[in-house]
Amino acid sequence: MADIARRAGVSRIAVSYALNGRPGVSAELRRRILGIAREVGYRANGPALAMHGASASAVGLVLLRSSAALTVEVFRRQLIAGIQAELSARGFALALQLVADLGEEAKVHRRWSAERRVDGVLICDPRLDDPRIPVVLGLGLPAALVGGTPDDVLPGAWCDDTGWTRDLVDHLAGLGHVRIARVAGPAGMVHTAIRDAAMREACARRGVELTVVRGDYTGADGAARTRELLGPGRRPTAIVYDNDVMAVAGLGVAGELGLAVPGELSVVACEDSPLCQVVGPPLTAIRRDIAAYGSLATAQLFAALDGEPRPPVQAQSGRLEVRRSTGRPDPVI
Repeated sequence: MADIARRAGVSRIAVSYALNGRPGVSAELRRRILGIAREVGYRANGPALAMHGASASAVGLVLLRSSAALTVEVFRRQLIAGIQAELSARGFALALQLVADLGEEAKVHRRWSAERRVDGVLICDPRLDDPRIPVVLGLGLPAALVGGTPDDVLPGAWCDDTGWTRDLVDHLAGLGHVRIARVAGPAGMVHTAIRDAAMREACARRGVELTVVRGDYTGADGAARTRELLGPGRRPTAIVYDNDVMAVAGLGVAGELGLAVPGELSVVACEDSPLCQVVGPPLTAIRRDIAAYGSLATAQLFAALDGEPRPPVQAQSGRLEVRRSTGRPDPVI
């Protein structure tokens, strides 16, 4: 602005009035200042404008993931693609930050709010008694949840996991499986608790024995949990993994142990991806439109930003995609 003022031979205040459309300068001077601004490539500083009450035209997303994990997680990439599509339609940018824990995420939200870096935030993987929700409510920072339940206090999008869980258990039980293991996500997540409960209920209804162990969505942890489940003792004849990365790792462990899939072990991924389709055998999986999920949650946030907050809305549920990694178990197992 000082450069523009020098070239125009006016004060910085006059430049500010002209650039921000405020009265106080003539129409001719405004045109001249705007012309110089275009010549020098002037762009308004978003955070500076936000300090004066203007929109930052940005939405924040904090993920509890390492950059390495993000490169292999198809779910996150598809989710971000859906979010970005909705943001682009509104001329908004995405502020993305990766953190190690919930405490660090809350610090990012506080900093973004204090600096007015974003107009609102999307919160992924809601927790039971989630500490992030009171933080954003206390800050007055608009927020929407990606996941959760229809009873959440914040707007957002949620998915009913009970239907496809029932279909999955019916599929495995119909093939003759009576011992199923579930490699679930970390404890404390809302969607993990919902899936745990849905699978326990579906297995009890079909008289299937269920074992649940916890993973962290990484391939290394998926492999480790698989080795534990396939160790000495009565092992399961089918393992259901909460994401594609753990499922592919589990398939690899089965191969290392010399177990035929699906004859000696059936493998299922609760998130579909190209990984599930190119391995041998291709994995039975739950297919969802993740990009549409992210877009829907972002639209919920925009409604709140527009002063029309809505209750949580249900996204399209997943559906079972049967492939060659599930089959009848060997009767001698």
